[in-house]
Order: sequence, then C-alpha cells, then structure tokens
Amino acid sequence: MVLAAETPIVGTGKDYTHLVQDYRVHGSLYTDPAVFADEMKRIFTDGWVFVGHESEIRNGGDWVARRLGTERVLMARTHDGEISVVANRCAHRGTTLCPQSEGNNRNFRCPYHAWTYDLDGTLLGAPFPKGFVNEKPDVRLDQPGQVGIYRGFVFANQSGTAGPLAEHLGPGGSDLLDRAADMSPTGRLRLDGGWIGQRVDSNWKMWPESDNDGYHIIFAHESLASSLLAGSQYEDVILGGEGQTKSVARDYGGGHVELDFRRSYTTELAWLGAPRSKVGAYCDDLEVAYGAEKAKSIMWDGPPHAFVFPNLFLGEMNIARIDPLAPGLTEHYHTPLLVETSDPGINRRVVLQSEAAMGPASFFLPEDVVIAERMHRAFDVSGAADPYGHTDRGWVELGRGIEREQSGDGQRWSDVTDETTSRGFWHHYRAVMSVESIGTAPSNGSSGNGQG
Repeated sequence: MVLAAETPIVGTGKDYTHLVQDYRVHGSLYTDPAVFADEMKRIFTDGWVFVGHESEIRNGGDWVARRLGTERVLMARTHDGEISVVANRCAHRGTTLCPQSEGNNRNFRCPYHAWTYDLDGTLLGAPFPKGFVNEKPDVRLDQPGQVGIYRGFVFANQSGTAGPLAEHLGPGGSDLLDRAADMSPTGRLRLDGGWIGQRVDSNWKMWPESDNDGYHIIFAHESLASSLLAGSQYEDVILGGEGQTKSVARDYGGGHVELDFRRSYTTELAWLGAPRSKVGAYCDDLEVAYGAEKAKSIMWDGPPHAFVFPNLFLGEMNIARIDPLAPGLTEHYHTPLLVETSDPGINRRVVLQSEAAMGPASFFLPEDVVIAERMHRAFDVSGAADPYGHTDRGWVELGRGIEREQSGDGQRWSDVTDETTSRGFWHHYRAVMSVESIGTAPSNGSSGNGQG
C-alpha cells in the first residue's frame, strides 16, 4: 500500500502554463486551495521529497517523525540496519502511532487497540485473534512506493511513479549534495544536532524563493549587513555593486538552484569566518581524506547555498526542510550541518553560527518570516481578485536580470542579485504542474527565459 495524502486531490483544470510565465507568476498560486491540492498530488505525492538524513537514525530502533507533504510519516532504522519510511498511522483505525518527534522502539505499538508493527511496517500481531477470519489481518502500515538515499540524504516518493532518484536530482542536484557531504572528511554528515522549527503563516513556495534570493540581503537584513557581514561571503553582494559582484545566481535545471558564492571568497575558510589556526585539525583531516588538491578546493569553496526541489535547503552549514501544511501555513525546520572529524572546534563553531543566523532570535530567519507573512497577506487579496490570471491584476514580477542571463552545460546563471534562482524554481514547477499524465517526470533541463 502507498501513502494516501490527507488533502483531497481533485482535478482543478488550472492552466499552469499561463499562471507561471517566463518572467512572472500569478499571486493566486500562493493562496488558492485548489492549487495547493494539485501541488500535494503532482509534487509531493508523484514526485521525490526530502525526508531526512540517515545520521538521524544511527541505531536499530531509532525513528523520527516527518511529513511527506501533508502526510505524517516515520523514518526508522530497522533492526537489520535498513531505513524504512512508513505512515505514522495505524492501519486499523488510523490512530497516530508516535506522537513524539523522535525515539527508539523495538516496534510500533498502537495505543488504541495495541496492534503492533515491525519497524518496516509489517503487522506483527493484533489482540484477540479469534475475532479475525485469518487470525491476523492481511494489512501493513502504508508506505511510499519508492525510498532512495543519496550521500545520506533520504528521499521518498509516495506514488512509486517518479522514476529513479538519480533522474530527479540530475547532475545539478547530485553535485550540490556531493559538495555538502564532502565538507565532512569521512564524506558522512551528522544531522543529529537537533531541529528547530517555526510555523509560518505563509505559502511554502515563498521559502525556496527567499532562501535563494540574493537581491534582498542588504535591504531585509540591513542590521546584519551593516554590522556583521564585512569580510564574509555576503560582503560581495552588499558592496560589490550591481553587475560588479563575483557571486552568481545559478539554475541547474530540475528546480535545483544556488547562490554561488565560490568566486567571492578571497581566503580559505572565508565561509567559516575563521582562520586555519582555529580549525587546523579539521583541515588536516580533509587533506588526509581527500588529498591536498581536493582539500584545498573544499576549504576555499565551502558548502553550497542552494535548494534541491521541492523542499530541501542547503543553507551552507545548515540544512533546512520545508513542510507545506495548507495554502497559507508552512513549517520551516533547520539543523546545523555537522561533520565527522577529530576536531571538535569546527562543530562547536557551526552550532553557534547556526543559532546566530537561523535561530528564533537570530539575524536572518525571523526577518524572513516577517517578510513571508506580509507577502502572503498581500497575496490573499491579489489572488482573490483574479484567481485565473485573466487580467493584469495580481501578477508577481520575476524578470530581474532575464536579459543578461547566460547559459551552458544545462545551466543558467546571472548576477547574484538577479532572479535566476526564482525563475529556475518556477520554470520547473510549471513543468511538473503542467504534466497531463500525472506521474510522468518532466525534463531536468532549464526552460527558456524569453519574455512573452
């Protein structure tokens, strides 16, 4: 059995090729319940979705509670060492099996009628078996049709029709995850530092836009920009001037995008804000593991600031996941990206930086939350005014830098302040939402950018 989405799925007849144009999108895409229902089907049921990381469930019996779209699931490590993803819902009467966010269990036992399941979802037993025709019902916990793992990142596809995970990631998505994982000298990350979540009164799509928007940093984060960003990777964005920055906004196709800061760094470890003397053992571990040349590249280039479609944000030394709950309600979770190394100093530094940048009282995230909620309130009005985009009302412009984009090798890129990343997300969104036969994977290539 595959997971059934909680949101009713009905055909809406929306013309997404009209509502998502090359240089603008319509505001109703953020607020319309029918659009949200389509997204839960076409993106979060028929597509690959990030669930978690294998380091979160290191031991047999470990599990964490997650979502696949609106579906509550459990990601668990079985006692055989395999990773399973199952519905957090008893197959008998639908009771939530695990109300907590994480734990370690020998099995899953329903608190209502004590039906017991193995960690892979197999029904082990039900009390008073004489009441059943075959002494044990022929059921199991619902599970996704596909589960895939790449560099420790666990993805699931509910419908089982999404094709191989490698096709979803494509060269761009795979490279982004490779670069994140290679920050660890062992190639294995630790996402076990704990997740902090915020419930935001905004549409989920505002977060792929905001997390990879290089245009707003100096304005929305003015206090941080004026006090703490000098010498960091963001200084190039702030002080470089339009068209003078070395950083670029990059679209890899498939909805995977990046604010690529690599060209802006003038010293090794600039992305960490610390000289080698502070994390020397970590650097030594990199050189032993990868050799001098690759280690030097890692120390200079740092981690990606990128988005893997549809819900994974690689926020440099942070990882974030985006959970859509309703058209105007999203949960945004983040955790520090920790590495396996003999140097405890670097992980300590990463945790402190994560708290300063992404925590509830931090510089970045609270300001982005306020902006997203203000945007959504405005879209509630504009989208309702013309829900089908038949007039010039309610459109959102995404055309900045469209004429100066460059392309090659399946990528598009432009100035870091241009909206290349937002267009990359929306062009892939349009392809997925416009597929007539739901379940057929769209091309990973970037669409054209000509205005029309």
